[in-house]
Amino acid sequence: MYKTTGFIGFLFRRISGLALVFYLALHIWVIGSATAGPEVFDRRLAFVQTPFFKMMEIALLAAVVYHGFDGIRVMLAHYFNITEYRKSTFYAMFAIFVLVTIAGGIPLFLFMLQGL
Repeated sequence: MYKTTGFIGFLFRRISGLALVFYLALHIWVIGSATAGPEVFDRRLAFVQTPFFKMMEIALLAAVVYHGFDGIRVMLAHYFNITEYRKSTFYAMFAIFVLVTIAGGIPLFLFMLQGL
């Protein structure tokens, strides 16, 4: 059961969803500090502009891309009743996810290297 594409897709979708919720909370924490004054906002902004958070932007890209593409795959399977192709649609979606993440992650990584 734990090695099926359905479970793997479910697990990755949940993990990416939790990552997006964490990012949203962090984003609100930083942007919300603008009302506390410019020095607080600058301090929080400097905290999230460290190399660790620059690398996490690539992970955020991966979470957004996976969550979006897997959501499209689930909707296609549900509304067009193509459940017999679940395994092949998962692998096709995963291949597209990897390609798009690499295509978007390389410029982010190169931009991060320029700031070091």
